[in-house]
Amino acid sequence: MQSAPNLVLVGPMGAGKSSIGRRVARRFGLVFVDVDHEIEVRTGATIATIFDCEGEAGFRARECATLAAILDGERQLVATGGGAVLDAGNRARMRARGFVVHMHADVDTQLARLARDRTRPLLAHGDRRTVLERLAIERAPLYEAAAHVRFETGLHACGEAAVQLGRLVQAHWRPPPANVLDAAAG
Repeated sequence: MQSAPNLVLVGPMGAGKSSIGRRVARRFGLVFVDVDHEIEVRTGATIATIFDCEGEAGFRARECATLAAILDGERQLVATGGGAVLDAGNRARMRARGFVVHMHADVDTQLARLARDRTRPLLAHGDRRTVLERLAIERAPLYEAAAHVRFETGLHACGEAAVQLGRLVQAHWRPPPANVLDAAAG
């Protein structure tokens, strides 16, 4: 059983890190934190705007800083962006401060889930299937290196996936006791 202050979800876009993650966070009484949303709150700009103004490198620098700040907390379910694993420091930080689950989805599942989504900068140009296949090849080894366990998200609808992920997490992860945090705060 792995003890860690946070539960961290990594994986490709469309794998369900946010939608499934919200449900799992409720089940375990964790604060749900979406890294991309936090970046938007902190900058006052959308991810697409950050990509347009600063490029991917500028976005990744913001992502590293935001993720580091988030992971300083405890009793959170942290849904990372699909590219958070590109930085070796991020991977090490996630493993040190969290129990990391690789939320895997194949390209067909991603395409179906992202069919109406026009907010993803990396999918804005070119054939979506080709882009997702390239990203899968590049990032799959990084997701595996960062993760403690892997969960196949494409096998279930969102609600059932959350139940199954909850069982997997419960079997492998022990969060810090809530009363220890309360005593430290008081």
